[in-house]
Amino acid sequence: MQRRKFLKNAALASSAIVLPWQLSGKETAKTKKLRFGLIADIHQDVMHDGEERLKAFIDESNNRKMDFVMQLGDFCCPYDYNKPFIDVWEKFNGPKYHLLGNHDTDGGFKREDAVAFWGMKSRYYSFDSSGYHFIILDGNDPNPKPWSGYNRYINKAQQEWLKKDLESTDLATFVFSHQTLENEDGGVENQKEIRQILEETNKSAGFTKVVASICGHHHTDYMTQINNIYYVQINSASYRWVGGGHQHIRYNKEIDEKFPYIKYTIPYKDPLFTFMEINPKGFLTIEGSSSEFVGPGPEEMGLPKNAPNDPIVPKISDFKMEF
Repeated sequence: MQRRKFLKNAALASSAIVLPWQLSGKETAKTKKLRFGLIADIHQDVMHDGEERLKAFIDESNNRKMDFVMQLGDFCCPYDYNKPFIDVWEKFNGPKYHLLGNHDTDGGFKREDAVAFWGMKSRYYSFDSSGYHFIILDGNDPNPKPWSGYNRYINKAQQEWLKKDLESTDLATFVFSHQTLENEDGGVENQKEIRQILEETNKSAGFTKVVASICGHHHTDYMTQINNIYYVQINSASYRWVGGGHQHIRYNKEIDEKFPYIKYTIPYKDPLFTFMEINPKGFLTIEGSSSEFVGPGPEEMGLPKNAPNDPIVPKISDFKMEF
């Protein structure tokens, strides 16, 4: 959990993702280097050490003087006993941005409860920083019936807002959502509609206005490209869920009794998070970090560690794209 340990892990990561895009001349005059911290899926209500993981991220973000920080959902439920966890988040010395995950309303809460508890401005919104545009989506709108399980949808009202927001900016734009917009297995169900909006925006602009879509939710480390837009999945800060068929007590009986869902996960020994840099020359760099599994890993449990498009790995960005 210590800063020195994190820096060591970051140095051990073999490389980073480097995503280039073409900037318009108008943007080049406005932009400057921007650095921000990103963390996904801490699951404070599952992990016994969620607060420590968040503190490691906030401390390192302050030490590096990040321009802002963002969390990609599945943060914490709005219980009063999670206020100390929010207090840790508030210790970052700069702008802080939230994004709603599907588990942040577990326990019978509504999305509006989490919005109020975290101090969000809205379920979905946008902001500018250093000459770049950032869009935060809520992928938890109710799915058209019949539907079972967690909602993962972006409704017409939010789609219309997204179109107008994209039309209102000339800046290079980065879209964030909890669920992915590129994989139908657990991603936003009507993702093709959303991708069409992003792609039509780029076509109308005449340049790559929408650069990338970045998400959490899937607890994996994966990146792909569809029609010149990058889709990046940021790994969980805490674990990979494996379910009841692979349950295993990872720590001790006391922790297991107090946090009964940990046994259904493969936790990461150290918290995973990343620092991103957007360069005005047209590059987004995602810094890698790595850890190790607590207890038996996927191969020992008979799980496919490197399943296509969904690797079970305790790392972020262990690869580099070169152009």
